[in-house]
Amino acid sequence: MITLETPRLVLRRWREEDIGPMAAVNADPEVMRWIRDGSVLDAQQTRDKVRAWESEWETRGFGLFAVEVRATGELAGFAGLSVPGFLPEVLPAVEVGWRLGRAHWGQGLATEAGAAAVRFGFEELGLERILSIVQVGNDASERITAKLGMRLERETVTPVSDRRVRVFELSSEQYARIRPEGAATGGRVRPGNGSDPSGR
Repeated sequence: MITLETPRLVLRRWREEDIGPMAAVNADPEVMRWIRDGSVLDAQQTRDKVRAWESEWETRGFGLFAVEVRATGELAGFAGLSVPGFLPEVLPAVEVGWRLGRAHWGQGLATEAGAAAVRFGFEELGLERILSIVQVGNDASERITAKLGMRLERETVTPVSDRRVRVFELSSEQYARIRPEGAATGGRVRPGNGSDPSGR
């Protein structure tokens, strides 16, 4: 099982004990404001999401990582790669995404985690391009896409939530030229040992 290490974070596969902390993140209206229709998720919905994320790992060979703070072992949220099925017009595609609890905002952690996921996508999976889909008005996430070297590709409306979104993209060629912020140090890949999902 793949684990990514950055200076401050460990991006790893999900564990049962992550569900409670992730449910707390998903229950925060401020965190969920720019996610789909803005609805919060309860513990069971979060459990179902985690199962779906893990299933995507098994079927696709990539997915959303649990993001752990190295200094404390605390679960900050998630970051990683997924297929944006909610926006069929961009498919086939792979999207980089992130969701961190408010206690972890404003520290550059989402950029650090996102850079690690982007690096994994291009350098380990050999992807040709990676998207990021951001609701219009979510300026914080737009700033992260800029730090990752992504460029605006289109603006459109999602059929799921009927909200306007901006689609940002980064090609493998662009990535090779610019090496997005944090990519050089932000994503050492460490294979797991098969017994512990964290690889430790």
